[in-house]
Amino acid sequence: MTLTAQPTPTDDRHLNEHSAIPAAELGDKYQAPADQEEFDSAQTQRAACYGLLAVVLQSPPDQTVLDYIGQLSSEAPPQDAAELLLSMTALGLAAGLYSPAALDDEFHDLFIGLGRGEVMPYGSWYLTGFLQEKPLADLRTALSQLGYARSDETCEPEDHVAALCEVMQMMISEGREIEIQREFFRAHMAPWLDRFCADLRAAESAVFYQTLARFATAFFAFEREYLAMQA
Repeated sequence: MTLTAQPTPTDDRHLNEHSAIPAAELGDKYQAPADQEEFDSAQTQRAACYGLLAVVLQSPPDQTVLDYIGQLSSEAPPQDAAELLLSMTALGLAAGLYSPAALDDEFHDLFIGLGRGEVMPYGSWYLTGFLQEKPLADLRTALSQLGYARSDETCEPEDHVAALCEVMQMMISEGREIEIQREFFRAHMAPWLDRFCADLRAAESAVFYQTLARFATAFFAFEREYLAMQA
């Protein structure tokens, strides 16, 4: 999914503009930042997580992306670490176990398949049981109000999970108000992402993507708490 005014999620600049997510700085639970520098660091981490998910849920990762993800396992988490740190480390380790060719096959089975994949990565599907229903229309209205539009070169609808992660990454990077981020997440992501992650984790073809689903589940739980604490 590509939106105007930003590089595409698969553009290397999207990955390289952030250093590897510093796992040691992501605490067990959200803690209010002590100063502006700490707040800015938190936004960088959040944007990097959303950017990573946007890249890997849009298309199978190439070696550059796998190498980037592999940095997440550079430091072993403490034994009593929270699920977000554990899942991040597991994802980093998993990135070193699979080739781009193997993940291309896994991605195809999960999201494309013959006719359809094992998992449907669309909000309308989870909220109504059908594609391109009212939730998508509501989302398009919200995106228009935010000044975002789908690229003409993109065939996927805007309620694709990768597109939604890209929107969050863009809003954080642009310094949009937390209230706007919270409302977008609440209205267009929170109602269905847990079910999507659970389905992805349970999918028969999921191996690397099972580990990604674990990380996504933990990160979205962190986001709910973070955004709620900003109210």
